[in-house]
Amino acid sequence: MKGAFAMHPDVESILLSETQIQERVREMGAEISRDYEGKELLLISVLKGSVVFMSDLMRAVSFPVKLDFLAVSSYGLGNKTSGVVKILKDLDQSVEGKNLLIVEDILDSGMTLSYIKDLMEGRHPASVEICTLLDKPERRAPGVDVRCRYTGFTIPDAFVVGYGLDYAEKYRNFPYIGVLSPRMYG
Repeated sequence: MKGAFAMHPDVESILLSETQIQERVREMGAEISRDYEGKELLLISVLKGSVVFMSDLMRAVSFPVKLDFLAVSSYGLGNKTSGVVKILKDLDQSVEGKNLLIVEDILDSGMTLSYIKDLMEGRHPASVEICTLLDKPERRAPGVDVRCRYTGFTIPDAFVVGYGLDYAEKYRNFPYIGVLSPRMYG
């Protein structure tokens, strides 16, 4: 791998390179710019995983956007969702009458994003859409139907880290998305 960041020994393989990610984020920013041209847009980052994606995505949008942050938990320190979504940090501003784009790192079971979207819709915004960097359709929970307006990549059912995604709060700083070796969480 080129650059100062070689594949870490805890990573089995690189699924998406830094270059692939950056190209797709620029494309997504252009799509968002076209779709929301002339409108005010509030980007809502779901902490902590989406913060790296959000920072690159917002710079790829061609007009001024507003930001807010929401922290939720459904995983704790494990690698499987508990199914219970808890809000750890709510938004700092009202979303009533605003165009919202929820920015998430990964759509897995869909339970967290479904909960967040329902929560936001209950606050009477003008619109609510979802943007996710990664989608793992094989992991969708039964009966959960979450639709993303913007999806970066559809990936297989593998435990991935890097570019904001973590395991036990580690690996978020990697510029690529890699498959974590099962020896690290198994």
